[in-house]
Amino acid sequence: MPETSYIIAVLATVFIITFGLRALPFAALKTLRESKIVKVLSWWMPVGILGILAASTLGSTIAADPAHAGLALVAVTTTAVTHLLFGRRTLVSVGVGTVTYVVMVNLL
Repeated sequence: MPETSYIIAVLATVFIITFGLRALPFAALKTLRESKIVKVLSWWMPVGILGILAASTLGSTIAADPAHAGLALVAVTTTAVTHLLFGRRTLVSVGVGTVTYVVMVNLL
C-alpha cells in the first residue's frame, strides 16, 4: 500500500495538470477573439464537419447496405438544405438529417 503522502502528491500533480489543460483555452481565448484565422475557421469548420460526416455516412452506408444509399443521399441533402436555410446551425442540421435518415430506414 502506497503511503498517504505519495497518494496526495500524485493527486495534486493530476489536479494541477488537469486544471492547467482546462484553463489554457480560456486564457488563450482573449487573444484569439480578434484573430482573422479564428473568424475564418468559425465560418468554415461547420461546413467541413458536415462534409466529413456526409462522406463517412455515405461510405459506411454504401459499404454496409447498398440498398440504403439513396436514403442516405436524401438525408445528406436534407442536412445541407437545413444547414443553409436555418442559420448554419450545425446541431440542428445534423439532428434533422439524422432523424430523416432513421425515419426513412424504418418506414421504407
